[in-house]
Amino acid sequence: MLNEDKTITRALNMALNYLSYQARTIQEMQNYIKNKGFSEDIVEKIIEILKDQNYLNDRKFARQFVETRIKTKAKSKFALEYELRQKGIKPCDIDDLLKEYDDQNLALKAIHPKIKTWQNLDIDKLKKKIINFLRYRGFNYDICLSTLNLFLESKLMEKEDDCECARQSW
Repeated sequence: MLNEDKTITRALNMALNYLSYQARTIQEMQNYIKNKGFSEDIVEKIIEILKDQNYLNDRKFARQFVETRIKTKAKSKFALEYELRQKGIKPCDIDDLLKEYDDQNLALKAIHPKIKTWQNLDIDKLKKKIINFLRYRGFNYDICLSTLNLFLESKLMEKEDDCECARQSW
């Protein structure tokens, strides 16, 4: 019994150290503890302890993951769903979380940081860049085209505004 308590303490310390770098899912933690050579009983006990102390919460993790991903590297709902499934989040939790997001808005957020670097490209290269960039991020072709059209319309409006300002200054 004393030996088991030491093993649990050692496994718990390793798990807490693993959590100290970033939040983890239950599946990630299970895999980590198993890979460290602990038995299935110990893994289950550690997971329960961490869940009871609110160190592991898949729903909270999924929400934080999606919010961070959208801010730093926006992807389609399809790509976000794939990443969350890879991390062991339940499909029902993923669906509940992602239904509040719209692929069109995510696509616009994805290309926004790239606009300055692409602004001097000719129109054909610009179209290709936008489509390829969005496809790489998991957006379907229809969303890519509609985002491209929205971007080109806004660019056209900017040019018309610039021309109007130039005429007024004469």
